[in-house]
Amino acid sequence: MSVWSAILLAALICLALKAVGYLVPAKVLEAPRPARISDLLTVALLAALVAVQTLGAGQAVIVDARVPALLVAAGLLWLRQSFLVVVFAAAAVAALLRLLGLTA
Repeated sequence: MSVWSAILLAALICLALKAVGYLVPAKVLEAPRPARISDLLTVALLAALVAVQTLGAGQAVIVDARVPALLVAAGLLWLRQSFLVVVFAAAAVAALLRLLGLTA
């Protein structure tokens, strides 16, 4: 199977799943339990993505300048700072730590 065949197959599967989603009655989706599960699932998937992108390097777990930058970003988000302030501060922390040679 070529790469383009796999991409086309994945696209068709995604399209089919989306079409099936429209067939689910609204009454089922608006019930408290499915709504709560979908809210928690979204947060869990985003947290997993952040963890993998921050700590992952292939099959290894790497702790470098991204970890303190992530902690700074989380603190600023907790303080309800704007997104641009959070991004620039986290980037500045990572760059400063790398410049000083304190992390890999």
